[in-house]
Amino acid sequence: MKLLAEQPYIKVTRVVNSIEQKDVEEERVLYLYDETLVTEHRQFPIQDILDISYRTVGSSGGLLYLHTIKGVFSYTVKTSPEAFIRAFKGA
Repeated sequence: MKLLAEQPYIKVTRVVNSIEQKDVEEERVLYLYDETLVTEHRQFPIQDILDISYRTVGSSGGLLYLHTIKGVFSYTVKTSPEAFIRAFKGA
């Protein structure tokens, strides 16, 4: 498999204890290969991906949407995924 592109994304987990509630951000990476797209916990064969789109939210970052035959998966990104999307559409 040949690595075509990488896109960092953020997974936000809410942690609640008896005193406080806080959001913990964990940095992860999407890896686009010529045959598959890999996240922290999932793998999508390229032929199962219908499209990848992006929508800005607020002043920095946005949501990257992965449209697949099994539904739409969203990933919070802090940097523009334009190069990642171009690499997917060119593959």
